[in-house]
Amino acid sequence: MAPPNYNVRTDSHYHYIPTKSVCIIFVALFGLSGLIHIVEAFYFRMRWLLATAVLLCIGEAIGWGARYWSSLHWGIDKTPFLIQICATIFSPTFLVAVYFVLLGRIISILGPQYSRLSPKSYLIIFCTADVVALVVQSFGGGLASGKSDPRPGSRIMLGGIIFQMIAMILYILLAMEFLWRYYSNSPIREVPPPPSANSGPGSPRSGRSQMKQTTAKLLSYESLKRIELLIFGAVFSVTCIFIRGVYRTIELSDGWHGRIIATQVYFNVLDGAMILLATITLNILHPGYLLPSET
Repeated sequence: MAPPNYNVRTDSHYHYIPTKSVCIIFVALFGLSGLIHIVEAFYFRMRWLLATAVLLCIGEAIGWGARYWSSLHWGIDKTPFLIQICATIFSPTFLVAVYFVLLGRIISILGPQYSRLSPKSYLIIFCTADVVALVVQSFGGGLASGKSDPRPGSRIMLGGIIFQMIAMILYILLAMEFLWRYYSNSPIREVPPPPSANSGPGSPRSGRSQMKQTTAKLLSYESLKRIELLIFGAVFSVTCIFIRGVYRTIELSDGWHGRIIATQVYFNVLDGAMILLATITLNILHPGYLLPSET
């Protein structure tokens, strides 16, 4: 029973009728972004993006397509409602994996000595956490769609989102520490510089300044600026994904008849728009041309 202090439609699973034009726009934009990601994945030979960014766009297009389906049959069929719930909840997990991978690659280029974890550890720890979150959310989604009462499944999905949020918070803290240490030249561990005629104890190039210069692997100024653009894009995208995660956590915690889930504009802005901005940012600030070719 919906609370009486706000207006909802009791004849719709959403408590409102999804706006057709909004659904069509999101389907079109996610579809376009996905096509661009496919081209970029093959052009830049980064085919691992097919299993991450492209799957995100496919999942989101399915979710928003199901919402459009619901707008046509909002009082009859519960199937599209459950499809969009599942698809829009676990699809962003694929995009999160992109930035888990990219952080490790950026650390490898700029200097592992500034990072709390090794680049390989980021890949193992956070991608494993991402897979666990995806499995839990998928299981919860399947349970919710297969039962007359979706609440047990939604609680499992909520657990998967919370687990993913914890992993993202840890990831963000470690990334912030790495960037702070890199820009302030405060390494966690020392890396011996390569032998050089100008690398004696009294040389002005010795010590941390030389280590940072060595770490850059003789990258050009243009290459470093491109990496900074990639970092900016990653920060923006992860922020959007995090905002969306906070929203979905509050939404599912509030229940299937709460004010949050019954307000369409919240979903359109805090879920759809946030993920769309994140994936379009990856299209524009793409690692294929922003990362040095040797990586």
